[in-house]
Amino acid sequence: MPLPHTVSATGNVGPVDATKIPRYAGPDTFARLPRLDEVSRADVAILGVPFDTGVSYRPGARFGPGHIRNSSKLLRPYHPAQDVHPFGDQQVADAGDVAVNPFDLTEAVQQIDDAVTAVRADGASLLTLGGDHTIALPILRSLHRDHGPIAVLHFDAHLDTWDTYFGAPYTHGTPFRRASEEGLLDLERCQHMGIRGPLYAASDLEDDAALGFQIVRADDYETDGVRGAVDRMRRRLGDGPVYVSIDIDVLDPAHAPGTGTPEAGGLTSRELLHTLRGLTGLNVVGADIVEVAPAYDHAEITGIAAAHVAYELLAVLAKNRTTA
Repeated sequence: MPLPHTVSATGNVGPVDATKIPRYAGPDTFARLPRLDEVSRADVAILGVPFDTGVSYRPGARFGPGHIRNSSKLLRPYHPAQDVHPFGDQQVADAGDVAVNPFDLTEAVQQIDDAVTAVRADGASLLTLGGDHTIALPILRSLHRDHGPIAVLHFDAHLDTWDTYFGAPYTHGTPFRRASEEGLLDLERCQHMGIRGPLYAASDLEDDAALGFQIVRADDYETDGVRGAVDRMRRRLGDGPVYVSIDIDVLDPAHAPGTGTPEAGGLTSRELLHTLRGLTGLNVVGADIVEVAPAYDHAEITGIAAAHVAYELLAVLAKNRTTA
């Protein structure tokens, strides 16, 4: 029996109608959207990457995609702050999960690149649910082949531009160093947001700057506010292609306990959502949400935050599409 999906005036197939199927029932897709194989095309595909072989502390982010999807059932079709319908003004579909090798990290990185490239082949923008932050590197490799050097807007407590862990070049703490070294990044436009906590040495910041990044610290939100942070972000990103990579630990552990490397003093969920609205009008070519580890979550606090982050990104893409 076909599920009663909503259909917009433009013919885009949206979530299962919550007035006909209770929110705790229905499909296990993100926001109860149609699967990619249930629609003829997709403007935006949501892809899960259940992979955490690159973590250095708590494991469990491989279960993040399913947890975010489960926490997305209360999302509704109209975004009042942006005055858009994220699921109606564009065709959004759930592309399922990538089957990633959990034992061979190098092979897994190539599998992610291949899967991302295949999903994007028909022109769909990609919103990826991780998984640990290692996955950003193969996604950037795929995007670079179409867009050239990309500005990374990186929300995180940590720099993720370290060199190696235990001699391993591919980990969740190294993706943006590898991306910079490989020429994937626009070194004049990359930006960290929400960085805080202890570092290994002062040279970490020097190396990070040489790799192409400027920093808006979590402390800057306290002194300059969200508006100041957004102004700095937009000036840095400019007009070229932007990839948004969001480690959920950019949020304070009070707002996202379910993550692998928590740090005190982070952003509130409201600060993060308002910052993401500041991307409206910029050339966002893809995004990820990573490091959700449900074993450490409570009452879906982290999953709900991640689902709303995804919704905010979809609203930005819809706003950009409708005003282009």
